[in-house]
Amino acid sequence: MAQKINEAHEHIDKAEKYLKTSFMKWKPDYDSAASEYAKAAVAFKNARQLELAKDAYLQEAEAHTNNRSLFHAAKALEQAGMTLKDMQKIPEAVQYIEKASMMYVENGTPDTAAMALDRAGKLIEPLDSSKAVNLYQQAASVFENEERLRQAVELIGKASRLLVRHQKYDEAAKSIQKEKNMYKEIENYPTCYKKTIAQVLVHLHRADYVAADKCVRESYSIPGFSGSEDCLAMEQLLQGFDQQDEDQVARVCNSPLLKYMDNDYAKLAISLKVPGGGKKKSAAAAGGDTGVNAGAAQPEEEDEYAGGLC
Repeated sequence: MAQKINEAHEHIDKAEKYLKTSFMKWKPDYDSAASEYAKAAVAFKNARQLELAKDAYLQEAEAHTNNRSLFHAAKALEQAGMTLKDMQKIPEAVQYIEKASMMYVENGTPDTAAMALDRAGKLIEPLDSSKAVNLYQQAASVFENEERLRQAVELIGKASRLLVRHQKYDEAAKSIQKEKNMYKEIENYPTCYKKTIAQVLVHLHRADYVAADKCVRESYSIPGFSGSEDCLAMEQLLQGFDQQDEDQVARVCNSPLLKYMDNDYAKLAISLKVPGGGKKKSAAAAGGDTGVNAGAAQPEEEDEYAGGLC
């Protein structure tokens, strides 16, 4: 280990010599200095001197920046960030990775910037969900600006699920709507149906029946939604809510269609309750649905349902 530390310091000394100017050498040799700092960082890392490794990466980044090599400067900043991650200094690590992503964009490599932001989001997610959501949204915006909607929508989906997981339903509703719009734009209609289900579940957890109903009505314009299994399930769920029918709501929420959604949305379905506790149909009432009187009672029920939705 001592040998590695000595080796690292030798590289630092060489780097500093490359940066010095003299009567015969007017300009620092930033490229050679950056190379020596990178070697020093690796040697420090191998010796488990992580603080010194981080500093060496930052010196490498500075040398590359002075040499106007932004891509390599950003790479060095990312390495500094990952070293801080090894030191369990996650918020500080994320700051350096964010700075690297800005350099990638400035360098004209937005894909690398978006992937860096995605990595930063994963790092900070267990500690700060709001920051993670922000990073995923930033990464999505980078892809969206490059008209790479498939990559962008995946990152927005990450943000949506994280918002749901932490019960930030107002923000989640907006995020899912953005997802749905993007899937519609790339003509992935079956996924739009699933996003409608997610929207309905979120709005019902927000106790906003009107918004949930509006989502379903607006989705009728999506090709293939009307009459689909997803559509029928949401109509039944909303009807159960409107009539405070606990059994009907439970049937829909425990159906395979909802139980096998992404875990965060499946949990929303399972935990959904009818306001005020709802009501359960009596056996007699349930049996009466198949009887002669069912036909007479049905129009009144339909009128009440239609009135509730309007």
